[in-house]
Amino acid sequence: MDWLLIWNLVYFPVLALVCLRIIYDTGSTSKTLAYLLLAIFVPVAGIIIYFSFGVNYKKRRIYSKKLVDDEIFLQRLERRVHAHTEETLAASNATVQSYRELVKLLLNDGLSPLTGGNQVKLLLNGEEKFPEVLEVLQQARHHIHIEYYIIDNDHIGNQIKDILIQKAREGVKVRFIYDDYGSRAIRRKYTAELRAAGVEAYPFHKVHFLLLANRLNYRNHRKIILVDAQTAFVGGINVADRYINDPQNPKGLYWRDTHLRIDGPGIYYLQYLFFCDWNFSSGQQLHPHEGYFINRPKPDANSLVQIAASGPDSPRPTILFSLLQAIYLAQEEVLITTPYFIPGESILQALTVAAMGGVKVKLLVPGISDSGLVNAAAWSYYDDMLNAGVEIYLYQKGFIHSKTLVIDGSVSMVGTANMDNRSFELNFEVNAVVYDTALSQQLREIFYQDLRHADKIDLEVWRNRPRLKQFFEKLARLLSPLL
Repeated sequence: MDWLLIWNLVYFPVLALVCLRIIYDTGSTSKTLAYLLLAIFVPVAGIIIYFSFGVNYKKRRIYSKKLVDDEIFLQRLERRVHAHTEETLAASNATVQSYRELVKLLLNDGLSPLTGGNQVKLLLNGEEKFPEVLEVLQQARHHIHIEYYIIDNDHIGNQIKDILIQKAREGVKVRFIYDDYGSRAIRRKYTAELRAAGVEAYPFHKVHFLLLANRLNYRNHRKIILVDAQTAFVGGINVADRYINDPQNPKGLYWRDTHLRIDGPGIYYLQYLFFCDWNFSSGQQLHPHEGYFINRPKPDANSLVQIAASGPDSPRPTILFSLLQAIYLAQEEVLITTPYFIPGESILQALTVAAMGGVKVKLLVPGISDSGLVNAAAWSYYDDMLNAGVEIYLYQKGFIHSKTLVIDGSVSMVGTANMDNRSFELNFEVNAVVYDTALSQQLREIFYQDLRHADKIDLEVWRNRPRLKQFFEKLARLLSPLL
């Protein structure tokens, strides 16, 4: 009884202090309530979970994206970026100008310029992406910058490793950032071979045992390749054999994903992001100079590109804001593909408003998922959206991992961010925003092709699913701010 009394005298004051901290430090009401419930009703473990995953490091910025220390030069650069964007927007067609609010949002929030003269190529699945990547890497003459969430020590991973080693020995500057959790398969021998050949390779955020939980919560989910300040690749496809659908092995899980190749000034902001991430990862002070920003608009290339990026280093959730702005600007149609859909109230409301305002809203999500808990949390949102007129489709051919948005067949987003709290608040993410009707129409056609392999959810059938299943989904929804 003495030990029980001592435990109560110690534990309940600690619990009260933790609850006060949760209320003070957590910005979102839903997240605050979720963490309070965990701390109060799951003794000890709830507190551990909060300090592992819930501490608002966003207020304590993991690092600063500031590359330029000279304030006068920085102000001059900001004026140039604003002026260039205004000129590009003024010279664009009426369709692009109808998205002025989206352009201004990305400009004002992240200083992301609107760039013209880009050639953008859509790459479906690993079988289309990797041949292009290997060819561009082989052609590198000045530098290669790679930043990835997952790189596996498998066939395609080693093909890329061999080219990087070859290029480093030829005198090409090769810089390589990998997420220490997502790319844990390459942490030892693979990266040691790269470094021995002259490749500079660093984990984005080194995982140590004592800091494991906190650092796993902030993952570099970006997938960026930059070559010679000429070509960039960005999108949802990691470097692993499982992303390549082998026609010789049709029994393997079909992996449906989307990536972009960008040639032109649209890669500038991707290069800027890499520099920021590199300085943080390596501890170096790599400063931008002309050799890394020499691109010129491509003749006869008319895609306009902006980059949306955010993470714990961002004062605001830029990617979330860009998605909301795009949805609210929709007049006819919103097409969303995402593997993880836990929207939160802001996205849920935007989609509901769009659908009830007469916009056709279609959502394509996995029918085959790699996370039962995430799927259950996502399903808990479907009732509200189905009632509002949103059409929801479950992809059945395999696992759909694409992260795309197409608005009115005229503007599109392709990138790394899922539609969930983790992508909006915790992960380092990047999306390409392309103001190009031709590319958007191509993505639109692919979306409808994917629907041929999907089952549309019927509202009446959905309402009549087992009560126990619905209860589990509602329980999972309580944890949705934490997933």
